[in-house]
Parts: sequence; structure tokens; C-alpha cells
Amino acid sequence: MKLRVGAALFGLGVLLLVFAAGLPFYVAPSVTKLPYDLEPTTSVAEAKNAKFLKITRVDESVSIEVLQGDLVSSVEVIPQPDDTRDRLPTELKGDAVIWDVYQTVRRADTPDAVSQYSTELALYRISGAAAPWKEQWLNESGAEQTPVGNVSYSGQIYKFPFGTDKRDYQVFDRDLKRAVPAKFVGTEKIKGIEAYRFEQRIENEVLNTPEASLKPLLGRFAPGATSGQIVYSNTRTLWVDPVTGSYVNVREQQNKELRPDTGTATVLLDADFNYNDDTVSRSVETAKDNRFKIGLISFWGPIAAGVLGLIALVIGVWLVTRTNDGAARHRADAAVAPGTDPTQTRVDQEPVRDAETAEQPRTEPPAGPLTDEIPPASTNWKSEDPTVPTQRPAHGEVEQR
Repeated sequence: MKLRVGAALFGLGVLLLVFAAGLPFYVAPSVTKLPYDLEPTTSVAEAKNAKFLKITRVDESVSIEVLQGDLVSSVEVIPQPDDTRDRLPTELKGDAVIWDVYQTVRRADTPDAVSQYSTELALYRISGAAAPWKEQWLNESGAEQTPVGNVSYSGQIYKFPFGTDKRDYQVFDRDLKRAVPAKFVGTEKIKGIEAYRFEQRIENEVLNTPEASLKPLLGRFAPGATSGQIVYSNTRTLWVDPVTGSYVNVREQQNKELRPDTGTATVLLDADFNYNDDTVSRSVETAKDNRFKIGLISFWGPIAAGVLGLIALVIGVWLVTRTNDGAARHRADAAVAPGTDPTQTRVDQEPVRDAETAEQPRTEPPAGPLTDEIPPASTNWKSEDPTVPTQRPAHGEVEQR
């Protein structure tokens, strides 16, 4: 029984050691990639007392005005596992995923949409950076059909890499249509989790605005101007979980101005968007859960499996060797008569006689047990045999013939 248990523990120990060695090399890389079947997520940011441009179209009439109030921005990310499987080119298969993303900015007091966009893009599964996919597109006007390939994404967009470093990263800006450096500025605690803080500063960048969109604005806010431009500034602060690369908090301080060639500038957008508390809490909890899974598979799992494997291996070897030693001793003892010691002779053991002696019974001498026979030299008797010496007479006794 002990031999079977020992062999089983030995095999279990070997299996656990192999498992411990394989976890960080074969299993861990699979959990540090964007999964194909990622659940859809929604992030909500709020801007209090913001200034914003509101364009309302009713039939043929268009109303353009700058309003002030609270805004709510919702960004919904919907992974597309079927498109990922069927539409990605060979060079991206297995390394990238396709996401559809929708953003809507609404007034907090009404359901009216202030602005919205939709896009489809491919992201690398490990780095989270945009992949060079020819079928990506961006729709900012709400048109029913969007030309495929009308945008070229680059850099980080909706997340950072797994294992984010303390360095600067290129982060894509949708208004500029290009990536701009986001500088690493330090670490901060966000609801109990350590996050890396990155800041991206965009200052007085002229946006590429179509003439058809610029003319109505000039006609409304600078009637005497013949040309103008929209100048964009933004300070984007990103708090990133360094293990998973996910955003745990985001802040965007946006500003857009219409600057005509004559007349005064008009603020079209002045808003300070911040993730609301529910989004931050949910992002932190998701990061904690994913951190635990990655740590379990990459670090704690191999250690635990290795320790248990060594313990099982040692106990198994001990049981097997102990059982073998006991069996050897049992075989040696079985070769010796029961109750005897092969290295000693017992004093109470019956002596061994030869066959002739053993067959003849012992007899008592005829003279009795006390005197036995008196030796001839000590007898007091006379003999006619001259060869036998006579006994000398005692003192005072006459020798008689």
C-alpha cells in the first residue's frame, strides 16, 4: 500500500513541477493579450458647466448656437470576434482584434445629442496599439455610409500595453487624426490601486476643417470674415493600470475656438471631462480582478505548484525507499528460524551429539554415585602376582607371608 501511495505522490510531484514550469511560459502569455471574446464596456465622463456648440437641423433650417450646461460623454467598446476571425489579413491573424467604438456626448438635462462618432479599428492584442488595417474607418458626421480606410490610426487609443513602462507613449488624438506624445509624470493611488499617470498636451493646433463646415460658423459668429480657422487645445490626463494597460481614470480639458480673419474669436467648446465615480470604481475593480488572474498564473501559481510538487516528490521517494528497505529486511529475517539470532549461539540450546552417542543410553557406574571405583594404587589388598607390588606393612605390623 505504501509503495502505491509513494509512486502516486512521486508522479504527482513530477506533474506539478512540469505544470509550474509551463505556467509562466505557455499559459501566462495567453492572459496578457486582449481576448477575442472580451465583454463590451462603457465608460462615462462628465463635464460640469461646460460651453459647447449646438447645431440643430430642422428640415431646411439650421440653428447654430453656443450653450452652457453639464455634458455627459459615453464611450462604448464592442469587440467583434467574428470579424476578427474572418476579416483580418493573414499578417494580423492571432495578433490583433477588431473593435467597434461609439461615442455620444449629450446634455445632462435633456436626451439631445451634442456630438457623436463611430469607428471600427484593429488593435494589437499585447501592446494595445493600433494595427495597420486597411479596412478601418471613422464616421464623425453621422452619415449612413462611411468610406473604408478614411482614417489611419496609430499609437495607443483605448488602452496601453500589458506591462506598461514608465516612459512616454504616442497616443492618438481623434481631432488631430494623428498620435501625440503622452509623457509619463508619475504614479498615483486611484481607489487603492497604483496607477501610472500620463499627460498629453495639445496647444493651439489648427484643425483641418472642411469648408462646408467652416462657412456656417463664420456666417453665424463672424459675418464680416472671409476665412477663419478652428484652433484646438487639450490637456489629456490618463491614469493607467501598469499590469493590464487599462484606463482607470481619464480627464480631458478641451478647448476649441473659431478664429476668423477679422473680428473676435468665439469659444465653441470649453469642457473639463472626467470619468464619473461609477466608471472609476468599475475600472479599478476590473483591473484588480485581471491583476489577480495574471499574478496567479504568472507568479503565485508557479511558486505554489513548484512547492507542492517538491513536497509530493520528496514524500513519494521517502515512502518508496522505506517500503523497499522494509521488504529487504523481511526477506532476510525469513531466512532465519523464527526466534533465533543468526549472529549468536544460545547457551540454553541442547548440544548436538553424533549419531552413535545419541543412540546409546547413559548408565551409572557400578560403584555407586558417591565412591565410583577406587584406583588400584590406593587399594589395600595382596596379590600372588609377583608383578604386582605388595603393600608395605604399617608401623608395628609384622609382615606375614
